[in-house]
Amino acid sequence: MNKDNLLETARKLLSHESEAITAAADRLGEPFHRALEFLNDCRGKVIVTGLGKSGIAAKKIAATLASTGAPALFLHSAEAIHGDMGVVSAGDVAICLSYSGETKELIELLPRFKRLGVPIIAMTGNETSSLARLADCVLDVSVPSYSWPYGLLPTASSAATVAVGDALAVALLVSRGVNEENFAMLHPGGLLGHKMLVMVRDLMHTGEALPLVKRETGMRQVLMKMTAKRLGVTCIIDDNRRLEGVITDGDLRRLLEQSTNPLDLTAEEAMTANPKTIEPEALCARALRIMETKKITSLPVIDKTGALTGLIHMHDILRMETGK
Repeated sequence: MNKDNLLETARKLLSHESEAITAAADRLGEPFHRALEFLNDCRGKVIVTGLGKSGIAAKKIAATLASTGAPALFLHSAEAIHGDMGVVSAGDVAICLSYSGETKELIELLPRFKRLGVPIIAMTGNETSSLARLADCVLDVSVPSYSWPYGLLPTASSAATVAVGDALAVALLVSRGVNEENFAMLHPGGLLGHKMLVMVRDLMHTGEALPLVKRETGMRQVLMKMTAKRLGVTCIIDDNRRLEGVITDGDLRRLLEQSTNPLDLTAEEAMTANPKTIEPEALCARALRIMETKKITSLPVIDKTGALTGLIHMHDILRMETGK
């Protein structure tokens, strides 16, 4: 088989997985709400269990739930029936994964869950299976049967199962009102935790480092100011230091393309009015998200009176991990 055929095989597989996730999303409804109710009402642990590839998916779902603050753990279905069931107690919630819904080791756990009053959330591709019949709610992760070689491994079903598990975790996060500060406490190490705990005021450029001009400033001076301060942007302020607009490197490139004499313009004629801003007390994580969403590299920092107090650049946030 040549390289092009192999690439086509890979693309078809990814397409199948994408279609499986989209189909799972379309099927979300009342059972998903019911599952969230069980998870929100949980006063113990979330036990996620499965075997084989479903077990691997269960590990991922348990890890994702734990990272959002839910006390979740993975329970190997086969080990559970040989003693590990001792980790389960009243007040827990069980998420059981089995695509066929007939995995023997997992089915044997269900009466024990029932005896402890543990609600069972099933994730299965067979809504008429033993697992589905015994569960308190069923999340359908079924996928079409694919021809060789796509049906050889449970790739699409695993992708759909993990995706629905991620959806549960994120929905639970939102429903519990977890904010960025709470989330940061669960991720104290590395770039993620550092970005989310540091405030904009801790990293923003201030004072003489700020590239500031007035409305009437000519573009030659604007360009010189931007070059000197090396932040890729110039801020236009009034006499009370209130921000009136910005001119970025991108704005300059567009001016060169659209105007015959861009250097004859004033800052007011070239600026972008009402730019996106952020407050000094905001977290750097929020600043980075705004910049990534808006496809910009810097944000003016505005106080409660509308006065410009600083400027934060994307590179300042990304450099936090290394301290450079």
